[in-house]
Amino acid sequence: MTLFTRPGHTEVLRVGLTGGIASGKSTVSRCLTALGALVVDADAIARQLQEPGEAGYEAIVERFGPDVLERDTRRLDRAALAAVVFEDAARLAELNAIMHPLVRAEAARLAATVPPGGVLVQDIPLLVETGQHTAMDRVLVVEAPEDERVRRMVADRGMSADDARRRIAAQASDAERRAVATTVFDNSGTREDLERQVRRWWEAETA
Repeated sequence: MTLFTRPGHTEVLRVGLTGGIASGKSTVSRCLTALGALVVDADAIARQLQEPGEAGYEAIVERFGPDVLERDTRRLDRAALAAVVFEDAARLAELNAIMHPLVRAEAARLAATVPPGGVLVQDIPLLVETGQHTAMDRVLVVEAPEDERVRRMVADRGMSADDARRRIAAQASDAERRAVATTVFDNSGTREDLERQVRRWWEAETA
C-alpha cells in the first residue's frame, strides 16, 4: 500500500488515537489505514512481543512465573495474566514497566518509515495514562457508552460483565481522555456513522 503524503507538507503529522476498551478504536484504525495513514498499533506490537522467544515473553515469565503460561503450548495465557494484574494495581504496574519500553521502541522503529508529509497514527490504548499524548500534533478519542462497551466485551470477547467493568475502571475515564482530545469520535451509532466521522476529519486535515 502506498502511504498518503499531504500536498505541500514535508513534516509528518503525528496523531494519537485512543479510547476505552471496546470503544471502536479498531474501526477507526482500519479506516485511517485505508485512507493512507501509517497506523502503529501498540496492542498488536505488544502481542507480538509476548510470543515465545520474544523479549516481552521472557521478561513476563521471569517476573510472573509459569502460572501465566498455557500448560500444553507454553504460550502466554493472556486470561491468566489478566486475572493477576487486574486484581492488583502493583502487579499491573510491573507488567506495564516490562511492556511499555519495549512497545515504544518498536513503535519508534515503525514510525521512522513514514515518508515526509505523511500521516502517522499511533493507536495507543493508554495514550493518556502514559502521557504520550503530549508528543502528538492531534489526539483522536473514540467514545461509546459504557453499557454498550460492556455488551461488546461480553458478546465478542467472552468476558463476564463484572470483568468488563473492571477493565474499564482500570483505564482513564472518558472525561480524562476528552480533556486532551483535539477530536472526539462518537461511536454510539452505527459503524458507518463512525467511518463518516473519520473521513470528515481526514479530509479536513489533509486538504
